[in-house]
Amino acid sequence: MRESVSTNTSLWSRGMMAVIAAQFLSAFGDNALLFATLALLKAEFYPDWSQPVLQMVFVGAYILFAPFVGQVADSYAKGRVMMVANGLKLLGAVSICIGVNPFVGYLLVGIGAAAYSPAKYGILGEITTGDKLVKANGLMESSTIAAILLGSVAGGVLADWHVLAALGVCAVVYGAAVVANLMIPKLPAARPGQSWRFTPMTHSFFSACKSLWRNGETRFSLVGTSLFWGAGVTLRFLLVLWVPVALGISDNATPTYLNAMVAVGIVAGAGLAAKLVTLDTVARCMPAGILIGVAVTLFSLQHALLPAYGVLLLIGALGGFFVVPLNALLQAIGKASVGAGNAIAVQNLGENMAMLLMLGLYSLAVKAGAPVVGVGVGFGTLFALAIAALWIWQRRR
Repeated sequence: MRESVSTNTSLWSRGMMAVIAAQFLSAFGDNALLFATLALLKAEFYPDWSQPVLQMVFVGAYILFAPFVGQVADSYAKGRVMMVANGLKLLGAVSICIGVNPFVGYLLVGIGAAAYSPAKYGILGEITTGDKLVKANGLMESSTIAAILLGSVAGGVLADWHVLAALGVCAVVYGAAVVANLMIPKLPAARPGQSWRFTPMTHSFFSACKSLWRNGETRFSLVGTSLFWGAGVTLRFLLVLWVPVALGISDNATPTYLNAMVAVGIVAGAGLAAKLVTLDTVARCMPAGILIGVAVTLFSLQHALLPAYGVLLLIGALGGFFVVPLNALLQAIGKASVGAGNAIAVQNLGENMAMLLMLGLYSLAVKAGAPVVGVGVGFGTLFALAIAALWIWQRRR
């Protein structure tokens, strides 16, 4: 018999705490596994250009399964969907531990992550509502940021100690996430009995894509957030190669500390955006987007650790100020048109396609032997120009 949860369920109920715990553990595992696997590639003498390809495999899973994972999340109890998704991540981590090609193992993790995303956000609206839903989203985001910070650092530090031990810890963390998912009440499926035929499933998804793209404001938001997250994931890999070149440091931990500074800055910038930007004044975030590119260029020219920390903190703050209003705009308009879930799914597709494109260009630049500093300067300049062009395009609508 399925359990039901009242809309007055406490924010601190067992089910809510299980969701937050599972999200923290899953996100911790994702970030720790990335840096542990990068350390494995380095230890096994894979070429530098293969590092962004690892993330491209992960992102490709998001793109390939984008039209289907939303329906999966709605057709079954979301807590169980999260459990199966974390189980796939566990399988991927274990595969890498036992010597399976790391790209194959990381693909399994990517498939799990693609299935996990719509379920983790969708379940919040099923176990709480109203002002508690807003707070629940805040708890979710807070746990995610904390997991990114701690997971990234843990992955790098453990890999410096022992790569296989770092991978093993990731597998254990995913296993703990599966256990946490078992504590989530088994709620009724949101939309059972939907057609699993390929054509209706893809038609519904791409109709939402078309609707959001035709709306000038949601198109503006989709392009802006896609550029931001594409740039963000590329910066993460740029750091891995930049640290030994610019600072002469060859460990696995230092790039994770630098990545953590970006996450801290995002939290600060998001808080500032909440106070200074409304849905009617979203354009205020655009100068911050342009300055991100300028700051990335400035960062690429640094040769000391302390200034690098400061510039990355600034990049994160500008990023938080830039992306939060664009997310809010998409969610508000999307909810009233194609539905919030569909809007998030379309946004995920756009962001991951941007990641795939930017990582591909970055990988090609590294493979061609372009200097890391030059890649960073060019990348920052192009990003600033792209955001400026988007702003001009929006103002001329």
